[in-house]
Amino acid sequence: MRPVSAAFLSTLRGSHGACFRARVCTSFQTGNDPDGVEIPILDGNVQAASTANIRATLNLTTGRDPQGAVPAAEWPRNASGLLAPYGNEIFVESGVAYGNGSHEWVSHGYFRINNPEQDDAPTGPIDITATDRMAGIIDGRFLTPRQFASTMTFGQLVAQLVTEVYPLATISWDDTGVRDTTVGRTVTADRDRYQTLMDLVTSLGKVGYWRYDGVFRVETPPAISGTPSWEVNSGRNGVLTKLSRSITREGIYNVVVASGEATDTTPPVWGAVADLSPSSPTRYGGPFGPVPRFYTSPFLTTNDQCRLAAEVLLRKSLGLPYSVNCEAVPNPALEPDDLIRIGTERHIIDVVTIPLHPRSPITITTRKQYGEQTGDVTE
Repeated sequence: MRPVSAAFLSTLRGSHGACFRARVCTSFQTGNDPDGVEIPILDGNVQAASTANIRATLNLTTGRDPQGAVPAAEWPRNASGLLAPYGNEIFVESGVAYGNGSHEWVSHGYFRINNPEQDDAPTGPIDITATDRMAGIIDGRFLTPRQFASTMTFGQLVAQLVTEVYPLATISWDDTGVRDTTVGRTVTADRDRYQTLMDLVTSLGKVGYWRYDGVFRVETPPAISGTPSWEVNSGRNGVLTKLSRSITREGIYNVVVASGEATDTTPPVWGAVADLSPSSPTRYGGPFGPVPRFYTSPFLTTNDQCRLAAEVLLRKSLGLPYSVNCEAVPNPALEPDDLIRIGTERHIIDVVTIPLHPRSPITITTRKQYGEQTGDVTE
């Protein structure tokens, strides 16, 4: 969960005023207070998903502010129009308005404008679909296959892949030792920039995504055990408004086998990691049966790297197949992979949809947390 004050969290459990703000940025910026042109928010939401290629997407309805507090947003009349889909981004925040007139904001990130639509032209509201900065990485495929030197560090390689698309991007690592380690072998990549970047960070046992402040973050996935960061409960001071649940085994695996590519002088490397938690209904060796996933990357050069990559991929499946969908009073600080408590059960957030309207609930899709116990396996 993003850092917010204790007053913020306690205020959410009582009667309070919600606030929302959107600014259109015409230049690439980083941070939680960019320069931009504020536009009205009539409705919308921000959806973030831990397993999606593009982690966060924005749906925003703008136009004429009924209160007249913010100048009306206008349909783009030419390529330089503020809402034209040619590179401008929308920075979005939501938060709490306190009784003393102050506000505490939570930023949701920078979103590239993709599709403005106006069903009732020329004066009706404008619906905008926008995506976080990973969309630019996905779009920015190599013109020809690339070869990366063995002497490059992992940090240099990530920087090259990112800054060729976003020259002013800020990149943050949780481990500078890993960042400054050399790749150790020449790697050839096809035309897919995004897949090359994801293969690289996965081979290091990490994930890469665009954070709420516009920074590209490379980090070890958060632990799925520990103290829940938020409680979704009913009753006195509760926030839960609706609950549904489902169980499925489709798309679930309980062991991941990761391998590297052999060379003329070295044998192939590999590692396998399985769900071994005794309380997990999908545990490897249990009645669920073995369901492996296989992953290969040219960046995997040691057995230890293979194991790290396998563990990252397996974590995305731990806790399935029991999932819960709930609606609640919005907590805009929640993020994918947060550990929360729903009633008496601990759950991990897979998808969170944060509303940009005061009368709409937050929607959360989770998977039940059975414990984090993984281990190496062999045939």
